Amino acid sequence: MADDGTLPARRSSQEEVEAFLRQVAAVPRPATGRRGRLVFAMDATASRQPTWDQACRIQGEMFEATAALGGLDIQLVYYRGFGECRAGRWVGDADSLLGLMGKVSCVAGRTQIGRVLAHVLGETRRDRVNALVFVGDAMEEEIDELAHRAGELGLLGVPAFIFHERGDPVARHAFQTIARLTGGAYCPFDASSARQLRDLLAAVAVFAAGGRTALEDFGRTRGETVRLLTSQLGRGPGGG
Repeated sequence: MADDGTLPARRSSQEEVEAFLRQVAAVPRPATGRRGRLVFAMDATASRQPTWDQACRIQGEMFEATAALGGLDIQLVYYRGFGECRAGRWVGDADSLLGLMGKVSCVAGRTQIGRVLAHVLGETRRDRVNALVFVGDAMEEEIDELAHRAGELGLLGVPAFIFHERGDPVARHAFQTIARLTGGAYCPFDASSARQLRDLLAAVAVFAAGGRTALEDFGRTRGETVRLLTSQLGRGPGGG
């Protein structure tokens, strides 16, 4: 995988979004003082073009706010076209992340989820990754291979939070399997649930910055949206 730095269901009110971000600000750093690390992976094939700009805006707004509050380093990964799968440099500020996201456009091609999972395995073996976020709408690969790599991530304690656009049943089965085997969570969304996606991404940021305890504390005060994540966590090989 290239790593050349040239990367290129229920709604919540605005008050709830702001409360999510305040919670991120209150999350204590790990005892080691190191920042959380989160890989953010995106399907950039042609089928996602109709909602691509909206998805980038939602994701960009969330990460802009959480980056301003501190606590996370984020690496953007995407695939598109004929065998193109790229990883950007790790960034800790909103402007850098949004700059990378703005260079990505959709190109027709097949999914490469297996390469994303393999990349995250390599990254966390070098320096621990706290979580993987994946946003996509399709799966065109061998499910057994994906399940094997997902199980390896689960053993390493890297949960995958899968955000599924539009609900294709084949993709749903694969995404739910990856989430389960890693000890992560699966969440469907569509163009009408922008606020829900933003809220859930913020909850993942809470987890990456402060761990499961911080996320569970957050879920007790913020209700069903976040409990959708906490109720699924820890079911992988590395979980309970």
